[in-house]
Amino acid sequence: MIDYRSDTVTRPTPGMYAAMQAAALGDDVYGEDPTVNALQEKAAALFGMEASLFCPSGTMTNQIAIKIHTQPGDEVICSELAHVYQYEGGGMAFNSAVQAKLIPGVYGKFGAAALTDALHGEDVHKPHTSLVCLENTVNRGGGCCYSLEEITEIRGVCKAHGLALHLDGARLFNALIAKGHTPAAYGTLFDSLSVCLSKGLGCPVGSLLIGSAAFIHRARRIRKVLGGAMRQAGLLAAAGIYALDHHITRLAEDHQKARRLAALLENKTWVKSLFPVETNILVFELQGKYTPEQFCLSLKEAGILAAAVSATQVRMVVHLDISEAMITRTLAVLESM
Repeated sequence: MIDYRSDTVTRPTPGMYAAMQAAALGDDVYGEDPTVNALQEKAAALFGMEASLFCPSGTMTNQIAIKIHTQPGDEVICSELAHVYQYEGGGMAFNSAVQAKLIPGVYGKFGAAALTDALHGEDVHKPHTSLVCLENTVNRGGGCCYSLEEITEIRGVCKAHGLALHLDGARLFNALIAKGHTPAAYGTLFDSLSVCLSKGLGCPVGSLLIGSAAFIHRARRIRKVLGGAMRQAGLLAAAGIYALDHHITRLAEDHQKARRLAALLENKTWVKSLFPVETNILVFELQGKYTPEQFCLSLKEAGILAAAVSATQVRMVVHLDISEAMITRTLAVLESM
């Protein structure tokens, strides 16, 4: 099957497997796994921040960050499409006893003006706002990206009002490649960042939470409470080191393949609209002869997997395991529909 359901379905490359097999191991709960330590140091240095923490998932890194930045009863501001709100099982309420204030935006992005309008100041009738969460790229926004100028303006609002700023960077490296930004630029704008290794970078497991040394010291305790501490995790960390060394610049290939699919889809009569394709995600709305379920079933019968993400929308994600031959096959199938 040609699998476009998500970039989480990738499998380690031969080079990544070799790196995992050669990894030096220790007990990371004791802080003694040298490969985990090397990955954490590498990631922190990449973003120009003091420390990082290796965790099993991006949901965990986001939830740890929310827990540290807030107190029970607080309010977290995020997009109405944000992963921390839509796809983390109500974790901010369950883990941190906080509520979300949702901002509508364009493809899941909002600006400094919308953030300012969402603030209500100190009012005992309302929750205390302590944290703003951005997502880059925006999954449900079709992989769209914030510009550095937009983030800088949002950072200014946060600083003026004493708010922490966290980035859900599950696909941050896709945004960096698409926009030509550097990791270090992000390190100066956010109080904490979550970076996923198991999506576009192709690792089997893992995300990194990045921030100050004091922040990561607290994060380590919360990771333990959430059950996220691992033992000989260097097997997985080695994959992360390999990915950071070898799989970042190649993301441009995924973006180019996604644009080729988009060029065909936007001319099909059964596609009502297609979100702008900036990175590796395509989200499009259907009309006429197909519902999302019917469309995905037709693709599956042709050996292709896609995901129905709403009553009218389909998502397709290009990734490391989508070859040139697979793109050619997919284009032919879509053209025939």
